[in-house]
Amino acid sequence: MLDRNLVATQPELVADTLRRRFASPEAFALLEELSTAIGRRRALSTQTDELRGERNRLSKEIGPLLKAGRTEEATPLRAKVQEQADQLSAIEAELKAIEEQERLALLSLPNLLDPRVPQGRDEASNVEVRRSGEPPGFDFAVRDHVAIGEALGILDIERAGRLSGARFPLLRGAGARLERALINFFLDAALDAGYTEHVVPYIVNAETMTGTGQLPKFEADLFKLEGELNGGRAYLIPTAEVPLTNLHRGEILDEASLPLRYTAFTPCFRSEAGSYGKDTRGLLRQHQFHKVELVQLCTAEQGPVQHEEMVAHAESLLSRLGLTHRTMLLCGGDIGANARICYDLEVWLPGQQAWREISSISWCGDHQGRRMGSRYRPAGGGKPEALNTLNGSGLAVGRTLVAILENHQQADGSVTVPEVLRPYMGGQERIQRG
Repeated sequence: MLDRNLVATQPELVADTLRRRFASPEAFALLEELSTAIGRRRALSTQTDELRGERNRLSKEIGPLLKAGRTEEATPLRAKVQEQADQLSAIEAELKAIEEQERLALLSLPNLLDPRVPQGRDEASNVEVRRSGEPPGFDFAVRDHVAIGEALGILDIERAGRLSGARFPLLRGAGARLERALINFFLDAALDAGYTEHVVPYIVNAETMTGTGQLPKFEADLFKLEGELNGGRAYLIPTAEVPLTNLHRGEILDEASLPLRYTAFTPCFRSEAGSYGKDTRGLLRQHQFHKVELVQLCTAEQGPVQHEEMVAHAESLLSRLGLTHRTMLLCGGDIGANARICYDLEVWLPGQQAWREISSISWCGDHQGRRMGSRYRPAGGGKPEALNTLNGSGLAVGRTLVAILENHQQADGSVTVPEVLRPYMGGQERIQRG
């Protein structure tokens, strides 16, 4: 969430970010309402201080008058004190309502953008930073992952549909083992890079979802439990970013312990609200999928360096899998609400003849840290400061499996297993119809 003082003193800076994000008119109206509320709260706070000061002064006069038996002189002063008490009560009620209005507005406004974020309304304005390899050529008719997987008997879209409806996966045999191999490979690589592995809850409460920015604005994208859990609202996680980032909610850490690097493999659950008609074939856009998530908690000074480190790590995974990929710097109109700056890693899919996102790696500044009340104590002393957070896929497992099937397909219908995955598949070099 944004710093209230920043909104009060630099509203044009926030408005500029909204313009660069091509935000809705409602977002600009929310900023205006927030600025008005902050001004009103400050005026009421000043009025409260003045009333309390006057009430205290009059109260000091009343005591001696009563003690001296001068009741007639004390009575109007007592009436004035009661009037001021009633005014203070009304002001405090208004202040409470304004503070809640401010809180909800601050939770709903997007993060400030980094100056490096390119101008642009949508993905057409994203900037290619670098590329590894070129799209492979084939001397046979290329098939997409659905055709490959069904022919090999490792993917069953029809039976998945019977079980759950559209946008759910069902892998079997070597397909299921390939998925598990990718999970273990990604986790081992993260451990080698200094990340601490976690097994986290897959159901979290509303406070946790609020901490990372899914609530209140993006509730439609979540799967919410129908009944209460432990006395409150609860949701299936859309990514391990949510529980990992919230691990230190409400805590104050020592700067010397930073950066913290966390990873977890989890299933991810997303309603995909508003995405109907997009990437509906196969495994590209699912309600349930697997992902190995990378999260870092650090200082503002460490943030940019750790961001580049995370991007390089994800790129290395794709290179080791022999997958052509490119790194895109997202423009203001395409970047997520929590991110200050974000890189998307896109992999080439021959069966789609298109680039598809396989990892999105964001530096969120102190936007989530402020929401969570997560702070660190500077080594040189001073007041605790909000933690900076970073998150990214390392990698999205299903999309990586899609990329392997399509990029490593062979003329005879088999698929070559990338060398780095073979130890995780019992030495298997090729997936073919059994």
